[in-house]
Amino acid sequence: MIPLFVFYVHTIAAVYAFTQQYQEEGIGAGALAVAFMGIIFSVGWSISTFILKFIISERGFGLYCNRDALSLALLTAGEAIFYYLYLRGMKKKGATSS
Repeated sequence: MIPLFVFYVHTIAAVYAFTQQYQEEGIGAGALAVAFMGIIFSVGWSISTFILKFIISERGFGLYCNRDALSLALLTAGEAIFYYLYLRGMKKKGATSS
């Protein structure tokens, strides 16, 4: 259930990023935003799985909270922090350039 929720959140975020960039700069920027999110997702998932391999067994804490679900939850938390800091920096640049 956790992986389904995480993939749903990422799908909504990709649609939001594409729509926002498409409205501001065009279809190319929207595609680049989705590609950037895809790269961050795939690399982050690999890193979080690698880290949790040393900490938690493959069974995890139960049926719905196995190591894969925990690595996706760790990935989502890390991405939330990254995108918050990244977008906050983008807003500061936009405010100073106007």
